[in-house]
Amino acid sequence: MSVSPERLERFEANRRRLFGLAYRLLGEASEAEDVVQDAYLRWERSDTAVSPEAWLTKVVTNLCLNRLTSARAQREQYVGPWLPEPVFTGDGALGPLDTVEQRESLSLGMLVLLERLTPPERATFVLREAFGHSHREIAEILELGEAHVRQLYRRAQQHVGAERKRFVAVPEQRRKLLERFVAATLAGDVQELERLLAEDVVAWADGGGKARAALLAVADRESLLRSLIARVRYEQRLRMTTDEVNGEPALVLHMDGRLLAVFVPEFDGDRIVAIRTIANPDKLAFFAKQTM
Repeated sequence: MSVSPERLERFEANRRRLFGLAYRLLGEASEAEDVVQDAYLRWERSDTAVSPEAWLTKVVTNLCLNRLTSARAQREQYVGPWLPEPVFTGDGALGPLDTVEQRESLSLGMLVLLERLTPPERATFVLREAFGHSHREIAEILELGEAHVRQLYRRAQQHVGAERKRFVAVPEQRRKLLERFVAATLAGDVQELERLLAEDVVAWADGGGKARAALLAVADRESLLRSLIARVRYEQRLRMTTDEVNGEPALVLHMDGRLLAVFVPEFDGDRIVAIRTIANPDKLAFFAKQTM
């Protein structure tokens, strides 16, 4: 069955929203693209007359739930820390980021927290927080009772609630702090770096066994300081630029014209409390395609 221009147009009007939903549920942009394409093929074959937004949301959510079940087992075998794939959001690839909830649900820190949830809890949380669906609508999407959905949402809130305060800082404030961090790193200004880095700062690096990266989190500020300064001094060909990644300011590292890593700090007030670096080339492929 060939899809009519009208149906194609209706699907395309939903594409970014669907990609944003799939990415928040999976934490993997490449997988999210596959899910959206699969949803399109199902839309192409269907003759549903209901709201395309509701129908497609249900299809994408359930496709992601199926993938999340198998992904959990795969991530347990992952080499080193697992981090989400970074996405450039300056072009609106993940839909609007107008509200605190929309930005928060997209940050790498929150996506890592969402890994603690069961697939139904994650779907309920994302649909409610990022897309504003009612409990009744979520119950229809997941084919569950509304009381059950409310329970899933409460449990999800409890799992992520204690650390959510970190994700509400003003983007412009974070951008200025990141610029100070870059300047201090390039200058080897240890005192300024100590002012910017929390004493209990933790750094994770995702190399996936395909790029040089620590296999364990670094939770020692002094070791982290030495590593940052030494890397900049040693790798003179390293080029650092700032960009909007997952709705927040981040550093993009290139070497000899090749995308090397994406470095995303997490702020609490005026201090960096966490650093997540994605260096696995497989996880950088989507970001590289976006920013070519």
